[in-house]
Amino acid sequence: MTRQFKVGLIGCGRISDIYLKNCQRFPLLDVVACAALDIEEAKAKAEKYQIPSAVTTQEIFENDEIECVLNLTIPAAHSEISLTALHAGKHVYSEKPFVTDLTDGQKILDLATEKSLLVGNAPDTFLGGRWQTCRELIDQGVIGKPTGVTAFVGTHGVERHHPNPDFYYKIGGGPLLDLGPYYLTAMVFLLGPIKSVSGMARRTFDQRMIENGPRYGEMMDVEVDTHVLSNLEFQSGEIGTMTMSFDVWDSEAPRFEIYGEEGTICIPDPDPVHGANIFGGEVWFRTKNNSRWTHQPRPTGRENWLIAENNSGFNDDCRGLGLLDLAHSVRTGAPHRANGVLAIHICEVMEGILKSAETGSNEIMKTSCERPLPMSNLSSNQYGATQ
Repeated sequence: MTRQFKVGLIGCGRISDIYLKNCQRFPLLDVVACAALDIEEAKAKAEKYQIPSAVTTQEIFENDEIECVLNLTIPAAHSEISLTALHAGKHVYSEKPFVTDLTDGQKILDLATEKSLLVGNAPDTFLGGRWQTCRELIDQGVIGKPTGVTAFVGTHGVERHHPNPDFYYKIGGGPLLDLGPYYLTAMVFLLGPIKSVSGMARRTFDQRMIENGPRYGEMMDVEVDTHVLSNLEFQSGEIGTMTMSFDVWDSEAPRFEIYGEEGTICIPDPDPVHGANIFGGEVWFRTKNNSRWTHQPRPTGRENWLIAENNSGFNDDCRGLGLLDLAHSVRTGAPHRANGVLAIHICEVMEGILKSAETGSNEIMKTSCERPLPMSNLSSNQYGATQ
């Protein structure tokens, strides 16, 4: 039996619940300690998820039993925590974004290489069944050679459901940095690294009102652009567009589409069963043989879409799957997919989009990465996960 991978959690905010819940599903992972600035918060999480100890951050770093730090701190603290963990000889897996400064990101990668340690980073949604199914369709040539991609997420922000949404509208926040990593990472998984980007952006409101919880009615200042458009050129030749917005009340646009010489793959808006989770859900496709453009008069509605068979597993909210993949890599030497090189590339892409929006320039990427390998139909059982 494979020895359990001992993890220390730093950061016990809202996002930690789904991680801790899923870590209990993955027998390879064993969270042995948790830490937070508020020790009472850490104690509450330890009690809720039967974690052996609630400790200080420094005690996480000094604990020789812990092999990996799960870094769920606020974005501004990500690089400091990750660097300290690496100096302590521990692997690191962080929530997005990887870093808020590309220089810090390179320091993390260099230190990890020096110490022969692995660095992983969210989002890991591309490891889920929905995106693995898309990759399988592409690799099987169902839509022919890919030619383009588009992504669209239009919401009206987070102030209707998040009790403390301020940081989403401060420097380091905004729809591109919050939502973009999910779709850009999926694009790189499906099509490979990005060569160049350009962008346009606007800030629609200078203030926004919190619409839930005890702070209902309180106004927040908006420091970032909240409607961001981007053009993307991939190293392999495809081109794409992406819109990430906190200024859209509603839309019928699909979340994600991939275009090929012989067909189209479509990711519709998350269905009621899967909710906001994008690990799972239907994958639609059409080829030149059943395209609406081949019929006159053209049929309306969605009846011509085919639904791809999804045999990949991990279709529920499997946040933490990237940590599991890192642990599996440490134990077996298998490829680590949600890795730091991919993460810093995504960070540079987003930085380039925002810089282009400000200057009107076309930004050429200096970073690159390997196109992550598919999961090769690894099921939950093969990873030792329980449903």
